[in-house]
Amino acid sequence: MVRRQRRTGLLDDRARLILRALVEEHIRTALPVGSSSIAATYRLGVSSATVRGVLAELEELGLVVQPHTSAGRIPTDQGYRTYAVEIAVPDEVTEIDRLMIRHQFGQAEGGADQWFRIAASTLAHSTHVAGLATPMRPTSASLRHVDLVSSADRLATLVAVVSDGSVRPTLLPLPEGVDQEQLTSIANRLNATLIGCTADQLEARASALAESTPLRAVTHTVMERLARLLREVDAASVEQVFSDGLLNVMEAPEFADSARLRNVFTALEGRGYLGQLVREVSQGNSVQLFIGTENAPTEMHGVSLVLAPYGIPGRALGVVGVLGPTRMPYPRAVGTVRYVATLLSELVGRFHAA
Repeated sequence: MVRRQRRTGLLDDRARLILRALVEEHIRTALPVGSSSIAATYRLGVSSATVRGVLAELEELGLVVQPHTSAGRIPTDQGYRTYAVEIAVPDEVTEIDRLMIRHQFGQAEGGADQWFRIAASTLAHSTHVAGLATPMRPTSASLRHVDLVSSADRLATLVAVVSDGSVRPTLLPLPEGVDQEQLTSIANRLNATLIGCTADQLEARASALAESTPLRAVTHTVMERLARLLREVDAASVEQVFSDGLLNVMEAPEFADSARLRNVFTALEGRGYLGQLVREVSQGNSVQLFIGTENAPTEMHGVSLVLAPYGIPGRALGVVGVLGPTRMPYPRAVGTVRYVATLLSELVGRFHAA
């Protein structure tokens, strides 16, 4: 994934003001922006010729581009990132909006099960793009139960029940002479000592098995296989995504060709890329932006994602955010996503403490 392009902290105040004006004018109009328009509309105290010279410098830096020789300029993905991360200040959610959002969550008849849908709907309504939310999932899967069942000569079925409720069967080769009674004994011993262990903990305990442990080779193989199963669960893609406000995105002129937007959601429906983003965002504690070509699937090069983690750090995390064209109101999106993620973490904390 192409991420975090070079910072442009060397921009002087005038260049930052002109870049900000161009980005905000393009977000508002969806049209290329000319130097005369910036000079007349934003009253920066400089001439159109000066603005034109600064825009040429910004173009050399890769922050803006001129789509046609006779047209004005539009921001590049790097230009949007510079604006969103280094120049613009995230909007604060007003007190009235905070009260309304809290009221919506408080009215959820299904309690926590409805919070994800409310989060997606709230974000879509507040930002006028598409809202997204994933349910919380454990940061590291752990073991809940183990069974070992002899299924054929020198072959057993290992059945692992994982903390997310999933049941993971897998075949396991056995040394000659291992019978069901011995398999049951191993399973009982593992259930007595390994319940609640994560993949890392299982691997550490497998490495520490004493040489004198009965059927050590089988027990060691079982523990290694269990650790591998838990790692597969940890790496699994997102299975459920709540979304709202897709019509907001469809109304953007960039997506007048509906096939383009369908390709975006086809890429998301595969869950693999979104699962990758959820894991990446969950490792941080702040809002993260994925702008245009910073998204790995080429189908998503025309959209931006603003995502933030929520939940109980170290135990269970989910992600909320918005998806829209790269020409997105980033200050509003970042501020609202941050607030909704913070509120959800607060609600989840209270729910689990009750």
